[in-house]
Amino acid sequence: MNSMNMSEAARLIIGLRAAGWDEKEINDFILFIETGEEQYKPKTKEKAD
Repeated sequence: MNSMNMSEAARLIIGLRAAGWDEKEINDFILFIETGEEQYKPKTKEKAD
């Protein structure tokens, strides 16, 4: 399996910021990807109308 390089990781973080994710959400998502621990799994956000 190929690992993500630093440029790809940076683009991922920039994309998540642009989508409105805060730093804790981004950190938890990265931890979820690496560990698979449910405590870090992203939660569904409710949309504001």
